[in-house]
Amino acid sequence: MVNIVVMRHGEAEPMTRQDSQRQLTARGKQEAQQMAQWLHNCYSRFNWVWCSPYQRARQTADFMLAKQGSECQLMIQPELVPDGNPQLVLDAIDARLSEQPDARILLVSHMPLVSFLIAALTKPDQTPVFSTAGLCCIDYQPVRGGRLLEQVSPQDVLFMSH
Repeated sequence: MVNIVVMRHGEAEPMTRQDSQRQLTARGKQEAQQMAQWLHNCYSRFNWVWCSPYQRARQTADFMLAKQGSECQLMIQPELVPDGNPQLVLDAIDARLSEQPDARILLVSHMPLVSFLIAALTKPDQTPVFSTAGLCCIDYQPVRGGRLLEQVSPQDVLFMSH
């Protein structure tokens, strides 16, 4: 069962301002909407959307939340920045799942952290490269670790719909 989804934010504008303030482009918004619809169609609802405090991740998370329903809660996680520590994120996931074993969490973050998170969650280390708005679906339990079940990009979703 998929209970953890790790997602990279949608396409962002070029680095013309402080990195944390960069916005999604029109394409990035379209990617996020597309992936939100795909996740809604393919998987049960999530209890939590955890996201980076960076603007582009927050915008992506908003699209994801719009398809999740009112019981899904947004939580800004300072550890989900691009150079965040994957072990701190893993510890937070383990703590949440020990309190609520059936919790389902969607994390919205950045490269390279999203790849390192997959490695931390799925030992033996798998470090996939993420396209913008790409995501990985994981079956994870704190004691036994996790299995990467699916990796999907906006391009994959477009291909599947034709």
